[in-house]
Amino acid sequence: MTESEAAQSRSLDHASLVPWLRSHVPGTAGDIVTEKFAGGQSNPTYRIAVDGVPKFVLRKKPEGPILPSAHAVEREYTVTAALMGTAVPVAQPLALCEDPAILGTPFFIMRYVAGRNFWDATLPDLSPDERRAVHIEMIRVLAELHRIDPAAVGLADFGRPGDYFARQVARWTRQYRAAQTRSIEAIERLIEWLPRHNPELLETRIVHGDFRNDNLIFASEAPRVAAVLDWELSTLGHPLADLAQHLLAWRLNADYRGIAEADRRTLGIPEEAELLVLYAQLSGREPIDPDHWRFSLTFAAFRNACIRQGVFKRAQDGNASSPHALEHGARAEAVGELAWRLASGEQHATVATRAGQANIRVG
Repeated sequence: MTESEAAQSRSLDHASLVPWLRSHVPGTAGDIVTEKFAGGQSNPTYRIAVDGVPKFVLRKKPEGPILPSAHAVEREYTVTAALMGTAVPVAQPLALCEDPAILGTPFFIMRYVAGRNFWDATLPDLSPDERRAVHIEMIRVLAELHRIDPAAVGLADFGRPGDYFARQVARWTRQYRAAQTRSIEAIERLIEWLPRHNPELLETRIVHGDFRNDNLIFASEAPRVAAVLDWELSTLGHPLADLAQHLLAWRLNADYRGIAEADRRTLGIPEEAELLVLYAQLSGREPIDPDHWRFSLTFAAFRNACIRQGVFKRAQDGNASSPHALEHGARAEAVGELAWRLASGEQHATVATRAGQANIRVG
């Protein structure tokens, strides 16, 4: 751990945590050590080792003021419990603590899942065939999630049915306003454009809300997802919102943790168009309407910009989880501009890097 991470790890009150663990989670009778996972902009997450062996993970809300409905660890616990035993692999949830007196904020405990976590979507340590297999596996798992009937797993009331995009545009507009520190012209335009061009898609499925490579644990020996993590944004909604969130990486450069400028052909990474066809096949849906996809991708970029603005505001307020929050949150404007270009019909718009600066490229 770095000095900063060690300090954050020590911020867990072991005098309160350890007795709670031993009364709520079997297998915690030995010497307990916690270590904060590096990276991430949202809920602080800790590995818990018992007698030197990683066994559990603790995920909690951050300290300090947060935006309404954000950092919903309680919902993460609910959805992962419901998905246990389905075709969607999750880390087994073990106990939820909603009492802020224990660690200052609510938290939950899940079983530790060993495996590989790919932070970089270009998967630099893999061969082209392995990269292709990993990217196809991600689409397969997302399609499996969207095949599940929410009512069949006890999640009929996990969100509202109906026009998910309308609700989400309104929600992220509110979140943006609550975190606004300056006026971003592209986002102001999108706040007007998105409601006017909403295709009113009514299909309702479980959506993860942040489905991407670094929120997945892959098996050590195969390109197989062992667990889907970080369900704090999950709800009932339209599956295209999830798919667009995932494929937004094809529109962002490496500074934004995307692959827009990567040599995807050489790397073996499938293109967006191929993955759209594959998703439709695996999820049992008709080919995706281009206008619906344009709206979905525009919304995904808009939401990404709003999230970045929220991260930026938390950094200014001094309660962001990651030391890089100020840097990443400040990029809200560039992603908002990308969303506006997509809305304007520039089908191949990306955030690209030129001379070390982030710019919008249309190709």
